[in-house]
Amino acid sequence: MLLRMSSLFLRTLRDDPADAEVPSHKLLVRAGYVRRVAPGIYSWLPLGKMVLENVTRIVREEMNRMGGQEVLFPALLPREYYEATGRWTEYGDLLFRLQDRKGVDYLLGPTHEELFTDMVKGEYSSYKDYPVTLYQIQTKYRDEARPRAGILRGREFLMKDSYSFDLDDDGLKRSYEQHREAYIKIFDRLGITYKIVFATSGAMGGSASEEFLAPTPTGEDTFVSCHSCGYAANAEAVTTPAPAARDIEGQEPLRVLDTPGTPTIESLVSYMNEHHGLSITAADTLKNVVVKITTPGSDKVETLIVGVPGDREVDFKRLEASLAPGEPAIFEADDFAAHPGLVRGYIGPQVLRELGIRYLVDPRVVTGTSWVTGANEPGKHAVNVVAGRDFVPDGTIEAAEVRAGDACPRCGSELSIDRGIEIGHIFQLGRKYADAAGLDALGPDGKPIRITMGSYGVGVSRAVAVIAEQAHDELGLVWPREVAPADVHIVGTGKENQVEVALELAADLERRGLRVLVDDRPQVSPGVKFKDAELLGIPTIVVVGRGLSQGVLELRDRVTGEKSEIPLAEAADRIAAATR
Repeated sequence: MLLRMSSLFLRTLRDDPADAEVPSHKLLVRAGYVRRVAPGIYSWLPLGKMVLENVTRIVREEMNRMGGQEVLFPALLPREYYEATGRWTEYGDLLFRLQDRKGVDYLLGPTHEELFTDMVKGEYSSYKDYPVTLYQIQTKYRDEARPRAGILRGREFLMKDSYSFDLDDDGLKRSYEQHREAYIKIFDRLGITYKIVFATSGAMGGSASEEFLAPTPTGEDTFVSCHSCGYAANAEAVTTPAPAARDIEGQEPLRVLDTPGTPTIESLVSYMNEHHGLSITAADTLKNVVVKITTPGSDKVETLIVGVPGDREVDFKRLEASLAPGEPAIFEADDFAAHPGLVRGYIGPQVLRELGIRYLVDPRVVTGTSWVTGANEPGKHAVNVVAGRDFVPDGTIEAAEVRAGDACPRCGSELSIDRGIEIGHIFQLGRKYADAAGLDALGPDGKPIRITMGSYGVGVSRAVAVIAEQAHDELGLVWPREVAPADVHIVGTGKENQVEVALELAADLERRGLRVLVDDRPQVSPGVKFKDAELLGIPTIVVVGRGLSQGVLELRDRVTGEKSEIPLAEAADRIAAATR
């Protein structure tokens, strides 16, 4: 492949786009790889399309190598497939819904479990047909409320989704591990630094679930790591170690104290210590957060109160993951007005059972623990409120924020916290979709066997942005060679016969099988050409410039920044060797 910049459809920009927040968005637009069409919707220009195809090729090669078979489904899907599994309503506002001219409901596919399941049901019937893994690489659509960060979080994106179909749970585990190993190979080849973490399944359903996260300060996902035992989990999936229960007998009786003007934890702690002679911290208090839960497709609204230690905030992403598919929202003033039994700022768990309100607590709130909490009267709080004696929660919930230094649920050591971008997710789905579709295989005894499934996704277009997030410097992009749009970027500075020599060298390298981009633009200054070469991020740069009069060229390694002079007579051999 030989590309000439004099005819390449490309325009680089000197300034960052006004709406860009993260490095990948800024650089991919400035370097002419993508262009914004609408919020969360982007076009791919020639060089960007080459990078996208290289990522796609790597994903396809590793999927084929593990035994996956590629298919392609439509993006426009009938409503009935998603009605059967309940996801027409569960997906809520994330779905792009539309109707044809006859008023029939359709959606733009966000993911295709239903279609894969139906296809296998229509083609296979015997246990001898299994196991099988099918995959596709296709555009997906999700109506993100806040599309941001360029192609990192868009409404339209390219994704690889694959599905395994097995006769039993042991087969599912094998398929899951095969995908896990394939993903490791994919992301290694893409040059991405990543972490494999435990995750929640969310609307996908299923049991075991892991995410592949690319650590970066701009990531939207928070994950924890234990450097002692290797435990790692998305913050939404972190489990809180529960302390041992305590003896209720002999504990101080509950007392109600006046605490005027203390609707916050900070004001409560200060008042208790100053006016009642206590010595408490926020961790000794029990914060009760009221939420209302709606379920997609239902008009019912449930009131729920979540109790967490007062030194912690409720992490709404963790709360949402724990309540999925229910969707929680904070109580507003109108909601409190409709529930006069709930005294805003002074809620305690002592009366919640009488009010018929479900109460879930942080795992740290175990039997025998004593708390300072609301007394359900304006301006009053209660002390010595003992779990198991003065209130009995309806269960536990993982909703409190996770902090650096929290105990690892596996070994008890301290956890660290980082941010990352999700690039892959693997699920052991089980039989949710097989049950909905009635997907069975006739066993050797003639009896039906319900198929068990796995689901596995890779964000293909997102991977391009992730690579750009991790592989750039102050000058521009720095592509790993296997995904770069070219192996070599030759800069002919435009003086004397330098452009002609650059074109001759480019043709020689192309004959050797290299992908070459040559800057042969007339009337473009050397300074602009050098800046573009650094911005575009091709891993090897060759400058045909002033040294040509002495018979030498400059060879630059874009990754390391190393420069060296090479004789023109040996240039093709040296460059070819440098790109291996």
